[in-house]
Amino acid sequence: MSPSEVPSRGDDFNLIKARARYANGVNGTANAPLPHLMEALYSESVVAKIWSIASKALSSSKPPILYPEYTDNDGTYVYRTLDFWTSGFFPGSMYLLLERLIRHPQSILGSESTDNHSTPRPHRLQLEHLCRWWTTNLHQNSLKRDTHDLGFMIAPWAMRAWELQRDAAAYNSLVMAAHSLASRFNVTTQCLRSWDVCITNRYSYTDPSQDFLVIIDNMLNLDLLFWELYKIALAHARTTQKHHIRDDHSTFHVVNLDADTGSVKAKFTNQGFSDSSCWARGQAWGIMGFMQTFEWTQEASFLTTARDLADYFIAQLPLDGVPYWDFTAPVTDASPRDTSAAMVAACGMLLLHKALKDAPDGDFYLFEAMKLVDCTVARFLTPPTARFITVPSTSDVLVYPSGCIDGRDGDGFDKISVINESSTKVCETIMQGATINNYEFAPRRWSNHGLVYADYYFLLFGNMLLDLGLIGTTGC
Repeated sequence: MSPSEVPSRGDDFNLIKARARYANGVNGTANAPLPHLMEALYSESVVAKIWSIASKALSSSKPPILYPEYTDNDGTYVYRTLDFWTSGFFPGSMYLLLERLIRHPQSILGSESTDNHSTPRPHRLQLEHLCRWWTTNLHQNSLKRDTHDLGFMIAPWAMRAWELQRDAAAYNSLVMAAHSLASRFNVTTQCLRSWDVCITNRYSYTDPSQDFLVIIDNMLNLDLLFWELYKIALAHARTTQKHHIRDDHSTFHVVNLDADTGSVKAKFTNQGFSDSSCWARGQAWGIMGFMQTFEWTQEASFLTTARDLADYFIAQLPLDGVPYWDFTAPVTDASPRDTSAAMVAACGMLLLHKALKDAPDGDFYLFEAMKLVDCTVARFLTPPTARFITVPSTSDVLVYPSGCIDGRDGDGFDKISVINESSTKVCETIMQGATINNYEFAPRRWSNHGLVYADYYFLLFGNMLLDLGLIGTTGC
């Protein structure tokens, strides 16, 4: 798309101020915080935190069936069973590190120690083994037809397993998952059913024959469908574009359709503040989902929709740059933030930059994406105190001839481990400050915790910067 084809913007006052900050920043010191951000994105601690969780399964007799989701008050991961919708994100994070190691090896623990020995790090074969070990039991999820979340459950790891290693099992699971997801498509509504049932302390939808529930989150499952079943993915994107977006470019969380007529029965929230408010992560899902759709289709309307949603997101950010869990909820000292919304939105804005890099607004979205992650890191990055060490082998082996190996190299059976240099317990996630659900009528409310997909999209953001060749061109 050429710059002349890019639609003009009808900016509101907050967005105008954001653009003014961008203009001043480009000519001033906007890039000053970026070295700190680069250090956070590619630090040894980030890799060590993922490894410390993953390596727990190294000595297990069977592949994992439990997967980390969120952290408790002590910062310790709480796990969910393999059929839960977030199961694909932690293995996806491992594959993101493998992708860095293969495509951008300079980004993985690039520093050298003073004795000319490399910083200890897991061997590529160990990481490849754990990637496959953690995903062995996830292939079966591709057969599930009772959920719309197959894109989250399968794509984060299987797409990279295929792209990086031509893993045939991953390819088969991607194809099967796409067909399983497509089974939820309704010709009349022209979209996929998200939930079969939905129960809160305020409402209850328990009869799928009467209600066809579609959530904005479903846009992120379309990448899987576009890969295999293009027309169904396109139809769902158009239906979401029609029903989920308000005139002010904020989004509804849930739309209930009549399966027989396709008409709208109700629009409401399940995780935001109210039916008329804008749930921040839902807005972020929309930004990235419509940008992924644009990348597949090159239809200008999807690019325009993604820009509208991103502009709304940017305009609603507080002064410290970190989104609250809902953009239109009353703000108090106790109002939770949502770092997962920040990370997802930032990834979507990078896709906007990629699409608009030759247009005037392209660098604006890059600036806002970097600023959003930088502000979030400044406030909610867990202390980068994890690092790798080599644990000498406790066994002695006879070696002939004497002196054939450097004593500093050990006997070949030394182990790699992770230590925390802090004297206090540190959260097991990379980021804190996420909010799963703060809806007052939700059966359970979670906020102010670490969250596996906040970390996943944080790592994805770093990989996207590398893939787009932006490291070294953004003031770093």
